[in-house]
Amino acid sequence: MLPASDRLVSCCLLSCSTMTFEISFIRVYDVVVSSSSGIHQSLTCQYFSSCVSERLSGMEYMQTPATSSQGNILCCTCGILIPPNAANMCVSCLRKEVDITEGIPKQVSVHFCKQCERYLQPPGTWVQCALESRELLALCLKKLKSSMSKVRLIDAGFLWTEPHSKRIKIKLTIQKEVMNGAILQQVFVVDFVIHPQMCEDCHRVEAKDFWKAVVQVRQKTVHKKTFYYLEQLILKHKLHQNSLRIKEIHEGIDFYYGSKQHAQKMVDFLQCTVPCRSKASQRLISHDVHSNTYNYKSTFSVEIVPICKDNVVCLSPRLAQSLGNMGQVCVCIRVTSTIHLIDPNTLQIAEVDNNTYWRYPFNSLCNPRQLEEFIIMDIDIIRDQKLGAGAGLRSNKHILAEVWVQKSSEMDTNQQYHCRTFLGHLLNIGDVVLGFDFANANINDEFLNKMNPHHVPDVVLIKKSYDRAKRVKRRNWKLREMERDREGMDTDDERQYQDFLEDLEEDEALRKNVNIFRDSSKIPVESDTDDDGAPQISLMEMLEDLSLNDATGGEGADMMTD
Repeated sequence: MLPASDRLVSCCLLSCSTMTFEISFIRVYDVVVSSSSGIHQSLTCQYFSSCVSERLSGMEYMQTPATSSQGNILCCTCGILIPPNAANMCVSCLRKEVDITEGIPKQVSVHFCKQCERYLQPPGTWVQCALESRELLALCLKKLKSSMSKVRLIDAGFLWTEPHSKRIKIKLTIQKEVMNGAILQQVFVVDFVIHPQMCEDCHRVEAKDFWKAVVQVRQKTVHKKTFYYLEQLILKHKLHQNSLRIKEIHEGIDFYYGSKQHAQKMVDFLQCTVPCRSKASQRLISHDVHSNTYNYKSTFSVEIVPICKDNVVCLSPRLAQSLGNMGQVCVCIRVTSTIHLIDPNTLQIAEVDNNTYWRYPFNSLCNPRQLEEFIIMDIDIIRDQKLGAGAGLRSNKHILAEVWVQKSSEMDTNQQYHCRTFLGHLLNIGDVVLGFDFANANINDEFLNKMNPHHVPDVVLIKKSYDRAKRVKRRNWKLREMERDREGMDTDDERQYQDFLEDLEEDEALRKNVNIFRDSSKIPVESDTDDDGAPQISLMEMLEDLSLNDATGGEGADMMTD
């Protein structure tokens, strides 16, 4: 057995023969060698030094990646082991030392008007918010905006509460930088207490001084097709919600508003949807000399052009020339933001906008009550129609035809009328069509009286007639109506409304702007064997008449539970 020094040298040499050299062996060697004495110590040192130098001279070093492991520290307050952080404190002690929710109120008041179901958004705005909606969440967070300027909002959401508890609970998650740059996150709940308060608009309603602006819409015509169409546009865009009262009179309708801005918005909408002109005026109600404030009531008068669908009009020569040298006698096929006209002799079409009409006004020569029934005795389709120079656009949805017609009331006579019509794609021999008899009518019109009598047609055909009873029976859809006060209603309103419904069935372009709902109460009717081919609205164009309400009566979001 080798002595201790030889064993140490052997161990060191064995260690040197490997690829790594441990520093610990050198330290042990120094200790052992230092305890030896004499020649043996020096020989051992020389032998070890020579061996080590030989091994190191031929050894290739390998650099291994240094692996660092993070140690734990003691919390400076409670002494438990924690990962190192900027504050050197555990989460429990840090929350005891710092409260990042300090200064944020845990209970806030929200004012709610029970009459109009709106919330007060300071300083003086009332907004419509459904329970647990985004709008209500934004309104509540604005209440805390000033107190949360020094923290960072991470998340916010509703907690479920009883709808009648007058409480709204919102769970907030916030972050804030605390001691030495440490970021602390905390979750807490804020209670919003709903207090009833009547808004100024409802105060005026209760005091019978409820409106500040009124929009008076008028149209000097005997038919209300334009008003029925306008009603559907208002319902689709929900412009009737801000009105305090809607009153229907003989020649129009009045909209009452609590603010002038809402009335101006309605006037702007009318000018974009129907050809009209407006005029504004105001009346002084009261004046406070101390605060120098004035109380006005504003009135907006809107006049719609007196032209409806299926009216026969006579244009001025100058206007007819500017529209592409079309005939003066035209038929109005549609009224939207412009007046759509068609020439029954040439199929030329034109649009008359608001400004053009008031610059060159024209009147209607007949109304729907004056239309008569004619029987198609003969029809001849005109294939090639040559137009003169400077002619305008022609309709590609109609076909020009020459027809011989006879009045239904004169079937026992031989009196027939010859005319051109734009309904060639719909008419066949024996069909019933509605038209206006120029030959036997007494018309007093400025432009018609100046026309050459040879250029005035004997009959102008307007539309094909179908059995109304069958159409009503097959109609499986309905329209919504505005709630309004009716005064001085005409007994002919029901017939006019049925005419408007038939126009929607016949004109696809007109019903694109109207919300049509499926009538689930209507019993489906089997197809008749003697179907007269009346146009119908497909199910693809209908909407389901659904009412999605929550417990509070509004359209709320999905409730959250914690």
